[in-house]
Amino acid sequence: MPRTDQLVGTRARLLAAARDEFAAHGMGGARVGRVAEQAGVSKERIYGYFGSKEKLFAAVISEALTEHAALLGPPSGDPAEYAGRIYDLHRRNPQLLRLMMWEALHYDGGGLPNEQPRTAHYRDMVATLSDTLGSDSDGEAASTLLALIGLAILPTAFPQITRLILGPSAGDDTDLRAHIVQLARRMVSSPGEAPTFGYAPIE
Repeated sequence: MPRTDQLVGTRARLLAAARDEFAAHGMGGARVGRVAEQAGVSKERIYGYFGSKEKLFAAVISEALTEHAALLGPPSGDPAEYAGRIYDLHRRNPQLLRLMMWEALHYDGGGLPNEQPRTAHYRDMVATLSDTLGSDSDGEAASTLLALIGLAILPTAFPQITRLILGPSAGDDTDLRAHIVQLARRMVSSPGEAPTFGYAPIE
């Protein structure tokens, strides 16, 4: 195997092992030694590739968010169904959400690695949603995007709250997803108007 392919393969194994470790234990609890063992390399190799445990964490988050964006796509089309897509994505990939929650705990509202390109990505999402809604205000679209994300991810982010409110056997994911989409459709409809995109009002 050419050396370049070996380097790519080793880095990919390290990122995969580190993703499992950070998702399970967070930045504080993760151990570089366990990552190295799972990837089949030495600890020194990790520092050679990434420089530090925190930089490895940042690389894992960056890769996870790139994957997240590719799987989800832009908020075009029906914004209510976009909330449903967010819900589906995180139900299928709970590890992505766990990593973002660990990131929030670690940085505690402070500056993030690669913050500028991530901010630019969200600005693009806001602009797309603003066009979809026919809104004259990117500020309104930004608040709507945040609300759609919050509505869609809460059941997965806080399963204990979901269980306490809905009960241990409160229906399947299909029921909850449908309700989230209905609420999202109400949220993006103007007061006194029927929901857009050809759907009937919710009684």
